[in-house]
This record gives sequence, C-alpha cells and structure tokens, in this order.
Amino acid sequence: MSSLRDIKRRIANVGTTQQMVKAMYMIASTKLHKARAQLEGVRPIYRELSRVVRELARQGKARKHVFYRGREVRSSLYIVLTSDRGFSGSYSAGIMTRALEHMEEKNEKILVVGSKGHQFFKKRGKNIIGTIINLPDAQVYYGSESIAHWAIDLYLAGEVDEVFIVYTRFETLLSYVPCVDRLLPVDISGVEVDDHEHIKYEPDVNTFIDNVIPLYMHMSLFRAFSESHTSEEAARMVSMDTAEKNADDMIRKLTRMYNRRRQAAITQEINEIVGSATMLNVED
Repeated sequence: MSSLRDIKRRIANVGTTQQMVKAMYMIASTKLHKARAQLEGVRPIYRELSRVVRELARQGKARKHVFYRGREVRSSLYIVLTSDRGFSGSYSAGIMTRALEHMEEKNEKILVVGSKGHQFFKKRGKNIIGTIINLPDAQVYYGSESIAHWAIDLYLAGEVDEVFIVYTRFETLLSYVPCVDRLLPVDISGVEVDDHEHIKYEPDVNTFIDNVIPLYMHMSLFRAFSESHTSEEAARMVSMDTAEKNADDMIRKLTRMYNRRRQAAITQEINEIVGSATMLNVED
C-alpha cells in the first residue's frame, strides 16, 4: 500500500507532466493556426491548376503527350508524407497503413518524408530509395519543388511509370483522411475529348504542357505537405488536450486517495489516544 508521502510525490509528478502537456498543447495550437493559413492560401492555386491540367486533356494532342499517355506499369513511385515526431495519436499510423494497402501487387519505389515512415517501411523490407527527415517548415515550398523535378526526371527517364503522393487531407480539427493521389500520368478519367474547343495554347499544346505540368506537380506536392502538416498539428493538439484531461482525472483520484488515507491515519491516531486513555482510567 502506498504511503502518504508516495501519493503526494506522485501528485506532484503528474502535475509537472501536466504543465509540460499544456505547453505542448499551446505550441501545437500556434503551429496549427499557421499551417491552416498556409493551407487556405495554397488550395485555390492547386484547384485552378488542376482545372487547367484536366482541361488540357480535352485536346487530342495533349493525350499523346508523355505526361498524359499511360504506359505499361513496371515500377511505381510513392512519395509518402509522415511525421518526424510522436505525440500525434494515430496520424502517422493511418497514412502508413493506407500507403501499404495501395502498394499491394506493385513494384514500389518509395521516397519517405518523416522518420516514422522510414522506420515503418524499413521494418517491412520495402524499397526505400530516399528519405527526408526533419524538413524545416521554411524549406517546404522549395523542397516540394525539388521533389517534383526529381520525380518528373525519374518518370521521363522511364525509371518509374507512375507517381503517387500519399498524404493526409485535413478536413476539420477532428477529421483528417489518409489519401493516395496519382500525379503522373495525369488522371484524365471522366474527361472527354473535344478538339473543337476555342482554346488556343501558345506557342502550342505540347510546349504549354511541358511548362504547366512541373508547376502542377510542385503545387500538388506543396498542397499535400500543407494538408499533412495541418493534420499532424491538429492530431497533436487533440492528443495533448486528451492527455491534459487524463492528468486532471489522475490528480483528482490521487487527491481523493490521499485524503482518505490521511483521514484514516488521523482516525487511527484518535482511536489509539482514546484507547490509551481508557486503559489508564481502568488501571486507576
């Protein structure tokens, strides 16, 4: 049975941990606010670029371009965005499980962003061809541009036949969905050919595609980074909030236990005093 001193020490330890959790909650809340602002800024750009890229698919010439024309798939590149740090609940587990399911029956090549993903796929013997760890927030924009050009080079060289981005889409503070989007070749499902459209591309369709697809890839990756970062900070904030509430519950339970033990000790002392006094009276 724990002594009063042990219980009191435990209450103090839980209180110290609770203060640390509160600080981590505030940090996650601040980062979430910044991440959401960035995400809201990049989403409209991504949506408009997606519209332009799909609109191009209406041109018969565009469908013959290497970025639109599908080919036999021998190797698939997966760019998987995970976390470098813990305390984010099931955030990383959800996206890694989703990626693993999508890779079934594929000859995958994986670029992992985040130490959690690297550990996960390495343990399962997956073909990791690159890992990016501790990418600073200030370098995400230019980092996503470099990754986009690297992926395009692999695709044009025939080293991979399709490119996927695996990320977590942010919906609400309590809802973030693991997603797998194909970036190359461009998804043209549902788009019908209409060569009679009165849209002119200068100097020609192929040159326009050569310039717009790298920008589309860059914004797709940057948007995915923003979605994932926002989801991660939201998950971390919710986890810290839950941890703080659990600490409150534990402190209340320990305090009640401490009070009961203290009351029992006082009652026992009183009984001993009364008992001793009674014995003295009997002897007299």
